Amino acid sequence: MKVTVGDGMAATTTDSPLAFAPRFDFRDLQLIVAGYADPAGRERELPETFGSMRWLWSQDEYMRFDRDSRELRSLTFFVPARYVPEGPSFQDGPPARAAGLRADAVGEFGMPQTTVFHCGPGARALTCLADVGLLGGEPDARLGVAPDVDLLVYEGVVAGWRLGDPARYLTDGFAEPPSGPPVTATRLRLAECLELASSPLVDRAMDGDPEARRRLGAVEGALREQREDRARADILHGVISRLIEDCEG
Repeated sequence: MKVTVGDGMAATTTDSPLAFAPRFDFRDLQLIVAGYADPAGRERELPETFGSMRWLWSQDEYMRFDRDSRELRSLTFFVPARYVPEGPSFQDGPPARAAGLRADAVGEFGMPQTTVFHCGPGARALTCLADVGLLGGEPDARLGVAPDVDLLVYEGVVAGWRLGDPARYLTDGFAEPPSGPPVTATRLRLAECLELASSPLVDRAMDGDPEARRRLGAVEGALREQREDRARADILHGVISRLIEDCEG
């Protein structure tokens, strides 16, 4: 299958998805699928690869291909700032198909970050899309490029991504996620935290809206008192606590 990645890179699907488990860094709201374990490792990979990170710390999504084989080697996607309450339906859509990607040629390209995201109650999946207009339909294809990570293809273009069970992969920075499955309370709190840390609720909280601040306080208290799955609860609590401090500062 041929797809377009970013602003014009053509790529072909392969039978070799990435084997790395995803890391969902909640502090910086980024999804990391890579073999490196820190920013220095990411920087060391740059000369050996090509792709959408045209310079360090550019505002693109990071999708890097091996310079010799042209195979997909790593990716980092960012959760956009805008939350939408309704996401695309995957009930009748195409099933995820395990696949890698091979770029048709070596070259740099731009890949703007997605603009809207949806994570329903219970955080069964986190879906990020390039345009709000895509919410009304289903993708033409879902490419499972890593465990629980799908690229969403619309009319031949990669225009979004989806992370299944994001609570399982919660971490801070580049650390390995906690072992074992998350408890139900963590999944519920994650969905709430994503909404509270994003527009429009975060803007309302910063502007002093009582209801937004009440919700922040309620989630902070629930996370502080949660007994099970403490490692993941601490990750979420740290972000919400700093957000409350920012609102009060």
